[in-house]
Amino acid sequence: MATELGKLGVWGFIDNLSGEEAVAFCQRLEQWGYGALWLPEAVGRDPFSTIGYLGAHTEKLVFATGIANLYARDPMSMNAIHKTLSELLPGRFVLGIGVSHAPLVSDIRGHNYGKPVSTMRAYLEAMESALFMSAEAAEPAPVVLAALRTNMLKLAAEKVRGAHPYFVPPEHTAKARETLGADAWLCPEQMVLLESDADKARAIARQHMATYIDLPNYRNNLLELDFDEADFDNGGSDKLVDAIVAWGSEDDIRARIQAHWDAGANHVCIQAFRPDGEMGADEHLLEALAPGR
Repeated sequence: MATELGKLGVWGFIDNLSGEEAVAFCQRLEQWGYGALWLPEAVGRDPFSTIGYLGAHTEKLVFATGIANLYARDPMSMNAIHKTLSELLPGRFVLGIGVSHAPLVSDIRGHNYGKPVSTMRAYLEAMESALFMSAEAAEPAPVVLAALRTNMLKLAAEKVRGAHPYFVPPEHTAKARETLGADAWLCPEQMVLLESDADKARAIARQHMATYIDLPNYRNNLLELDFDEADFDNGGSDKLVDAIVAWGSEDDIRARIQAHWDAGANHVCIQAFRPDGEMGADEHLLEALAPGR
């Protein structure tokens, strides 16, 4: 059963929701016509247990990891998870894998952070050769990589179904498509905020961007685009903030999503910030942007 993401999905932290609340949220996404929900892995719930639970309480929504940290489990375990959810949620699972970031891997998890591309290649090859003795799906779920720069994007095109870039503007999407070639999936995340007051919008955007702006993988990627070191000072320049977070009216936000599609994205997953700055998705905005409308 082929996995169909659709053109628009949702990227979201749902650890602030109870299990029942998370199910209700996913059911609303289904009703609104979103193709997929992308779930991160950081310091909260295990994403795969969560996906199994949510999948059992929904009908058609695809669940993707955006991303699962390869340092959190060995290749044999990741292969078993991939094959298990491929069988139990046929056509409704995408395995997104990434190398995360050195501070999260070394300081929080206590692992040695290796060279990203060579570490990922070795991990994927170990998954391919891992022993698995159980029932298998007729068709394995797609795998995508958290790929930003050229060499990881090339690896994604070579070894898996495609790439899931995070914290990127449409200019990166165009560059990624050129690197990946025509056939690979390209599924960028886009932060969105329904707020037309520039000062308020940028303050909320900087609040959310603070988690990512100093992480070297994101920083080095953006420095290869039209940004310099000064753009990362004081929570990010207006230019950088406006490139990463699409704020303004519904039409402004739709235009940014369209820009990713025009640049070569197959699927865009939106992370909808609340205009009060609190944790959680702006469901008013998600309903307004819903593909089913």
